[in-house]
Amino acid sequence: MKEHGGNIYRASRETGIPERDIIDFSASVNPLGVPETAANAIRENIENLPNYPEPFAEELGKELGTRLGIDPGMIFCGNGSTELIYLAARALSPGKVLLPSPTFSEYERACEVLPGMRYVRYLLRRDNNFDIDPDEFIDAMEGCDMAFLCNPNNPTGRLVEKDALLGIAKAAELCHCHLVVDEAFIEFIPENSIISEVEKNLSLIVLRSFTKFYALSGLRIGYGVFPPGLAERVKRFKEPWTVNTLAQTVGIAVINDKAYEAESFEIIRQEKRFLEKKLSGLGIEYVPSVANYYLLRIDNARRVIASLREKGILVRDCANFEGSWRYRR
Repeated sequence: MKEHGGNIYRASRETGIPERDIIDFSASVNPLGVPETAANAIRENIENLPNYPEPFAEELGKELGTRLGIDPGMIFCGNGSTELIYLAARALSPGKVLLPSPTFSEYERACEVLPGMRYVRYLLRRDNNFDIDPDEFIDAMEGCDMAFLCNPNNPTGRLVEKDALLGIAKAAELCHCHLVVDEAFIEFIPENSIISEVEKNLSLIVLRSFTKFYALSGLRIGYGVFPPGLAERVKRFKEPWTVNTLAQTVGIAVINDKAYEAESFEIIRQEKRFLEKKLSGLGIEYVPSVANYYLLRIDNARRVIASLREKGILVRDCANFEGSWRYRR
C-alpha cells in the first residue's frame, strides 16, 4: 500500500511533537475545519451509539437524492469514497482497467487486489500541465472494461471541463467501458459535476466524498451514484453497516449547511490568490489548480519535506505517484 498524506499519528511518534501541535498540509482538507453543524449533530446523536446504524444509510441516501435530484436507489453510501472504489471493482470485475498517471493510487490498488485484473496507464505530460486530452483518453479506453478519472485530478488539481467529460462518458458507453468519475474535490467547482448524467448513461459511475470539502476525514463518509441497472448488481456486493451512526447523521447535517459552503468558497479563493502570488515570488514551479491543493516542483524536495516535518509541518511527498515529477538529486 502506498503511503498517503494525513498520517499525523506516525509523524507525532517519529518527531515527538504532540498530534495537536502538528500542522498538516499533507491532506487536502478544507482549512475551515469541521462544520459546526457536524459537531452539533455528533453531540445530539451520541446517545444512539448503542444502536446499530441503518444497514445501508437509507435516510442519508434519501437526503442526498433530494439534494441532487437523483433517485435514492442509485445512491450507495460508504466508509469514505475509497470503499466505493473497491466496491465498483469487486462488483464489476473488469479484466482491463485504464488509469491516468499521476492520479489517486487507490484505483491501482483496487485493481491489484482482485485476481485476473490488469491495468494500462494513460500518462499525463508535465509539459501540458498534466492535463487529460479527451480524444487521447477516449482512444485509450478502447478495449478496456473500466476507466478511472479523478476530476479535479489528485494530485495535479487539473480539471476536465464538463462538456469534454460528457464526451468521454458518452464514448465510454459506446465502447461498453465503465467510467468511474471520482468527484472527491468537485465541491470546490460544483458547476462542473456530471453527477446528474448518471441516470442517462449506463456506463457512468460518479463517486463523491465528505472528506475534503467538509473536513471529515476521520469520520469516513462518501457516496457513489450508479445507473439504475448497475445499482442492483452492485448492491449484492455491498456490506451492511459500513457507515456508522454518527457519520450518517453528520452527512445529513452538512449537505444542507449553506453558510459553511459560502464561507469556504470565499476563504479558499482568497488563500489561493495569496499562495499563488507567494509561490511565484519564490520562483517555485507549480501546476495551476482549481482545487485546494497544488503540485509543486522544488529543488532538494526530500530535504525540504524532512525539514518541515521536523518543525511539525507536514506536506505531501508526491514522488510515489506514478508519472509525477521526481526528485532532482
